[in-house]
Amino acid sequence: MMEWGMSVGKTCITCKDTPGFVVNRLLGPYSAEALRMYERGDATAEDIDLGMKLGCGYPMGPLELSDYTGLDTKKAILAVMLEATADPIFRPIPVLDRLVDEGKFGRKSGEGIYKYEK
Repeated sequence: MMEWGMSVGKTCITCKDTPGFVVNRLLGPYSAEALRMYERGDATAEDIDLGMKLGCGYPMGPLELSDYTGLDTKKAILAVMLEATADPIFRPIPVLDRLVDEGKFGRKSGEGIYKYEK
């Protein structure tokens, strides 16, 4: 698979067969903690995102990214990761549940953590 991936111009990485592989295993806790910080009122969504963009050089903050990929998708990924790992970092997040229940999925619905013009 590495050979094939490189042959189509991709940069490939390897890891053991583990839930979430590399990216989702790291991205899940990162975005979950950002959602929990937002929910507790530790910082605004804008400050959480700007802090990670400026502090870590990320092109998009964790809440922006969650809206971009879809809050419903984020909720489903966290549920799968909780079932696969039993790690409490993946436990349900009330603000995420509420937004999804209200149909606020992020960019694709026009509102999530942020509001978007259609």
